[in-house]
Amino acid sequence: MDARLLFVHSPLVGPGTWDLVAADLAGRGYQVGGTDLTGTLTAGPPYCVRQAETIARGTAGQPAILIGHSGAGPLLAAAGAISGQVRGYLFVDAGLPIPGQTWMQTVPPELAAQVRGMADDRGWLPPWPQWWGDEAVAELIPDPAARRPFTAGCPPLPLAMFEEVHPPAPQWPDAPAAPAAYLQLSEAYEDQAARAAELGWPVAERMSHHLAPLTHSALVAESLHELLGQLP
Repeated sequence: MDARLLFVHSPLVGPGTWDLVAADLAGRGYQVGGTDLTGTLTAGPPYCVRQAETIARGTAGQPAILIGHSGAGPLLAAAGAISGQVRGYLFVDAGLPIPGQTWMQTVPPELAAQVRGMADDRGWLPPWPQWWGDEAVAELIPDPAARRPFTAGCPPLPLAMFEEVHPPAPQWPDAPAAPAAYLQLSEAYEDQAARAAELGWPVAERMSHHLAPLTHSALVAESLHELLGQLP
């Protein structure tokens, strides 16, 4: 495959989410690269536009396939439009692009209220693992050697990012400029996987849990390899 695989982590966590999967696919002969969106959080608004631009720069002017996990998904189409070099998209337990909408508009009202309620008087939220508590994170990532660097890499989050309108993504979703596929890992993303199937994308269901790239990297890498083979 001529296009490089560019792994994009959710802005809510750190770039290490993809390390094991990227190494696995590099061992299979793929060209791989990654992005780091953590710096976009301290730079101030506009967050989503800056994140899409950062992803686009990660293509380095070369053909790329964007692989996004979780909160990275909504940014991929805008990044592809900016880059002009994207040859495909792979969404991994991820939200789909929401151009012209805010994150708050796309989630259940109770979750939106929960997130707003966690913000301090400066408008900052605690790191994502603290939203759920130590026990919940330990259940997903039982190995402390894997869990500690993951939690340490999760930054505080600006509430304004969740209330910000996502940048435009021309032609999305009716005529995406590049083919796409979807990998579902948890029940929480059932609706997104169903929407991907409606759009005619290849969809794979490998039910494990949302942070499977950290704990079941071989399964995720093999699933991505299979989906890459199904992209036109």
